[in-house]
Amino acid sequence: MITSIQGTLAAATPLHAVIELNGLGYEVNIPVTTAEKLPSPGALVKLHTLVIYREDAQTLYGFATPAERDFFRLMIENVTGIGPKSALAIMSRLSLALLEGAIRSGDIATLAKVPGIGKKTAERLVVELKAKVGGGDASAVAGASGESAPIEPNAHRDAVAALVALGYKAGDADQSVRRAALSLGAKATTEALIKKALG
Repeated sequence: MITSIQGTLAAATPLHAVIELNGLGYEVNIPVTTAEKLPSPGALVKLHTLVIYREDAQTLYGFATPAERDFFRLMIENVTGIGPKSALAIMSRLSLALLEGAIRSGDIATLAKVPGIGKKTAERLVVELKAKVGGGDASAVAGASGESAPIEPNAHRDAVAALVALGYKAGDADQSVRRAALSLGAKATTEALIKKALG
């Protein structure tokens, strides 16, 4: 099994990256949350990967951190009706910290707002993953080389909650906090994340 790939980023879109390694170009399907962390084309990048084999295709999925890859695998292997495409859509809309928090707290409304995921699928995510979702310490922000620097998951969740209280939609608040975290770094406090996201 291919668990990671490191090479030169040849091209990237919000849902795909092409990584050149030893004269070969590997197309990797990625969530938007990983695309946000990619360096400029031409730079060295490392993605943590999962290969899915089907009768008619072999598809490579890549993530900024091993925790994101493992959560992707958890969804497609344990939740009825969630395949790679749906799991990628979910992880494109919500950061790992917010996703795990929503599952742990049974926040079906936040999960159901992901395009293509209705209330029933959101309920299945909660029911089938609640016991499997850890303490939430797995969230991380990846640097240009793909090395992970943990960000305080409570700071991320608290900043998102504050923005939601101010009237932001959960997905938009999460995206703003992710951008703030990328800019401020792993040691950012809740207050700093909120200020940056609002600025």
